[in-house]
Amino acid sequence: MDIVKSFASYLSVERGLSSNTVQSYSLDLHGFDEFLVHKGKDIKSFTREDITDYFEKLKKAGQSAASIARLLSSIKSLCRFLIIERMISEDPTEILKAPKHWERLPKSLDVSVIKELLEMKIENKTFLRDAAMLELLYSSGLRASEIISLKVQDLHVDAGFIRIMGKGSKERVVPVNRRAIERIATYMTDLRPELLKNKQSAYIFLSNRGAPMTRQRFWQALKVFGTAAGIKLSPHMVRHSFATHLLGGGADLRSVQKMLGHSDIATTQIYTKVSRDRVKEVFIKHHPRAK
Repeated sequence: MDIVKSFASYLSVERGLSSNTVQSYSLDLHGFDEFLVHKGKDIKSFTREDITDYFEKLKKAGQSAASIARLLSSIKSLCRFLIIERMISEDPTEILKAPKHWERLPKSLDVSVIKELLEMKIENKTFLRDAAMLELLYSSGLRASEIISLKVQDLHVDAGFIRIMGKGSKERVVPVNRRAIERIATYMTDLRPELLKNKQSAYIFLSNRGAPMTRQRFWQALKVFGTAAGIKLSPHMVRHSFATHLLGGGADLRSVQKMLGHSDIATTQIYTKVSRDRVKEVFIKHHPRAK
């Protein structure tokens, strides 16, 4: 019996998690499974010590704290599944916690840098599409996977919002500003019909061949803007900037949590630390008696 495959099916069918999330869990656990095989064990006969040994191996190999914390979450979910299926009677992860100080603060850009990116003119065939995606990313703080999955029916221009199917197949409504709507409208009118090549598609953003955009292509498109600005740009960085700038402008934590699609407000609270650090930086830099 392939335990990891059965677990993946459980996550998809019974818990309704997205295919990307299920794939991430599976990749994490395949690596753990290989480690256990080398120790003469299997995926349903490991101990707490086996888990900590694996973490130590990953840390020595240079694996980031965030990746190890995510792996711990995957193993905890697997153990719950094994208990439900009565393959184990005790949970070896029950008292395991991620080490302190693993939390990494997300990188965000200054408002001036974001403004420079959004005002750029890139001389390429897909500029209208790429600029619309970048504007929407900063306007709404969407994940890259959510932007490329957007369908025409999800966009409600008159009401000024989009409907998103996020992680775990959870639906949410996110506001969109006027600039993003205008750029999407321009792209839809001036470029999208050309990309369709007389075909039809439910998706808003399309590749040069008229197919839905991939995450890799979206990253490449943003990289062009980042290179022009002299920075390494990623969708995550723009999403983090969206959240940090909202909180810095006085938005309440619960509203930002809903817009980002975080199931746990503790995840959103990371951005309050980013905002506090930024305020401290400004104080030290500009106050005459701060140094």
